Amino acid sequence: MVTPEAKRKAVTHACCEHGVSQRRACDVLEVDRSSVRYQSKRSDNGDLRAAIRKAATERRRFGYRRIHIMLERDGVLVNHKKLRRIYGEENLQVKRRGRRKRALGTRRPIVLPKAPNQRWSLDFVSDALSDGRRFRMLTVVDDFSRENIALIADTSLSGSRVVRELKQVIVSRGKPKTIVSDNGTEFTSTAILKWVQEATIDWHYIAPGKPQQNAFIESFNGKLRDECLNETLFSSLKHAREVLADWRKDYNQHRPHSAIGNIPPLEYVKKFKVDKLAA
Repeated sequence: MVTPEAKRKAVTHACCEHGVSQRRACDVLEVDRSSVRYQSKRSDNGDLRAAIRKAATERRRFGYRRIHIMLERDGVLVNHKKLRRIYGEENLQVKRRGRRKRALGTRRPIVLPKAPNQRWSLDFVSDALSDGRRFRMLTVVDDFSRENIALIADTSLSGSRVVRELKQVIVSRGKPKTIVSDNGTEFTSTAILKWVQEATIDWHYIAPGKPQQNAFIESFNGKLRDECLNETLFSSLKHAREVLADWRKDYNQHRPHSAIGNIPPLEYVKKFKVDKLAA
């Protein structure tokens, strides 16, 4: 018996099971009677608990820190210690999936771009539909703002398709200085090499077996997998595209990102432009 609650339960049990008075039970168990008779005056925080449960239900892979940020953005101001206590009392802790891999040896930190649209990172992610058919996703991220530039899902994504999708993105955003990817067959295809030469873009390939050199897209892929793919059972490719489009919009416009000050990527870009004009 360590906590006051445990002591109160022990005294109640002794009184009920052995028919002794509360005074006698407290003397035998060495419990202060004032602790047993204490009535908590603390509010149950019903509205706050409901708001926390609602946020945790909508964002099942968010911990208490990100839920705290989301509540503040909705105008719910609460001390983070109090939120953490209620979060634990409601048993909303996020369970880790699997075992995390640890890097071996030393790593050189990646130099961060100085502005949006300077460097993009590309990669592929795969998943399956409910009937077992596999499909792939092309993910493109701006390394400065962490914005998800493109999230393309299809049963097949060739090098030519990658070129076509990148051209469409460039029409609306402009051309990046550098693109980073691994050495997959799609990224080393003739279509990619020809387009890179024509577009005069610096395409950087990471070393084989070194995904940490493409850390920005790997981090994004992990969030995509954890918060969207593992949480959804896709019935069809159309359904997958709709869910991915909604998640991408939420990721760019609402989801707080810890690496950029706990604000969404598009808000970070807007803030960068305002600060640049002010300077």
